[in-house]
Amino acid sequence: MAGYIQRVLSHEEQISYEARISLWSLLPQILIGIVLLPFLGLGLIFLAAAFIKYISTELAITNKRVIAKFGFIRRRTIEINLRKVESIQVDQGIMGRICGYGSLLVSGAGNPQAPIPDISNPLGFRQAFVETQEAQVA
Repeated sequence: MAGYIQRVLSHEEQISYEARISLWSLLPQILIGIVLLPFLGLGLIFLAAAFIKYISTELAITNKRVIAKFGFIRRRTIEINLRKVESIQVDQGIMGRICGYGSLLVSGAGNPQAPIPDISNPLGFRQAFVETQEAQVA
């Protein structure tokens, strides 16, 4: 079964970079799930929620736009044309710097700022965006 991003690609649109949310950002939820597992399986709720968040989040840069999809039952998407993106800001706390994850804030012309939280290798995502955007200008 194709993911959301594969299904919404337009004609001649190709993925140039795909990203995932970081498992490190889910660590507190996973640890709580493990600790609560002996208590009537209460921990399964936390573990299942972490798993669903991980598999239901899709992030990509294509040759035409930046796409982010969050959610399993309730879906939230961010899709901004490459030419409309003015900046991508990276926000990393101490743990994010150590473990290699952080949040992105995508600012577009005429669009409100779109936050993309807890992404693995946010600097790599930003670099891939810049390279893709420069390739479209050339």
